[in-house]
Amino acid sequence: MAEQPVRLSPALKQATPVLAARGEGAYIYDEDDRRYLDFTAGIGVTSTGHCHPRVVEAAQRQVATLVHGQYTTVMHRPLLRLTERLGSVLPSGLDRLFFVNAGSEAVEAALRLARQATGRQNVIAFQGAFHGRTMAAASMTTSGVKIRAGIGPLMPGVAVAPFPYAYRYGMTEEEAGAFALRELDYLLATVSSPLDTAAFFIEPVLGEGGYVPAPASFLAGLRERADRHGALLVVDEVQTGFGRTGRFWGHEHAAVRPDILITAKGLASGFPLSAIAAPDELMERAWPGSQGGTYGGNAVACAAALATLDVIEEEGLVKNAAQMGERLREGLVRVADAHPVIGDVRGLGLMLGNEFTAPDGSPDTDTAARAQRAAVEHGLLLLTCGPHGNVVRMIPPLIVTEEQVDAAMDVWERAVADATA
Repeated sequence: MAEQPVRLSPALKQATPVLAARGEGAYIYDEDDRRYLDFTAGIGVTSTGHCHPRVVEAAQRQVATLVHGQYTTVMHRPLLRLTERLGSVLPSGLDRLFFVNAGSEAVEAALRLARQATGRQNVIAFQGAFHGRTMAAASMTTSGVKIRAGIGPLMPGVAVAPFPYAYRYGMTEEEAGAFALRELDYLLATVSSPLDTAAFFIEPVLGEGGYVPAPASFLAGLRERADRHGALLVVDEVQTGFGRTGRFWGHEHAAVRPDILITAKGLASGFPLSAIAAPDELMERAWPGSQGGTYGGNAVACAAALATLDVIEEEGLVKNAAQMGERLREGLVRVADAHPVIGDVRGLGLMLGNEFTAPDGSPDTDTAARAQRAAVEHGLLLLTCGPHGNVVRMIPPLIVTEEQVDAAMDVWERAVADATA
């Protein structure tokens, strides 16, 4: 057979021109050994930084012992240890776990469980949410039409309610939260009867939708309505979990209790692993054969997750995320004060967004893109997000230091100045 040239899909678009050769802590090095301060963390995945020695050692040791033990065929010790260990960080009452590979797959598992456990078919998601690219997850995703376009018809049974995006609505956070709850009640009266509604799916902070935190009052209102109507509250902590927001879980800022929690990204410091957690009595309502998968709970990924938990605890990374997040926010606000094109700085912990807005209030996508590219040219890796791509987000690893935050702010100030010159 003749050899043919093969390339990656043209639908894949690179956010930076960097060809990574190695990573170390908060830095990525290209093949010319140029160093970049990485404030993308693999889109929030490398929570303990690139190649943390503890995670590397745990993975190497496991690779030499057992790479894969399919966990509906045989059980393995790393999975059992991880299941037990997560009991120390999961919300009280969430005492059953189901492991899969990626955030989308965990979202699908949560949806399946919610429908089977309640016997109801509808779910309510919120405007701007990103829950994944697989068909059911995409049906609940409205962070941008690129996730939904050209693949319809999407899965039925999904209703979309407003998210309390205060800056977009020109409201305070409390006003936006009250508005969104009123609209949710209206949706329950007009679109999805409470008797048909299995669950509310919510991100504590919108991810791809623009790094918008949900007000505590809004999350409390969701909990109250879930209890009142017999629906489940499903909290998507794929990006906000494992210390990212300065608390171990993003929903802890509102002190609400989820019925199902979804986790992925920072769980294993770069190894593919995700999970859903639910109470025993709820997980027992999953129908036989509804949970499974070839690679879920992979032994190497579980070993990396155990090491990740050790590092987070022993190095105080949740506290560091809160402290460095405040330092980073202060720097971002200083830059925004000097450049009115940045209309809003928001987020929690080390999950912060800068929204670029034109004088007439419309999204300024071009300036955001120029600022992101200029930052990369100056050695700082950043990503954009939001439906219009006009939010530049900062998600450094939880190990980030004061010096690295300050260095990033120096670059960011130059990048914004370049973009607005």
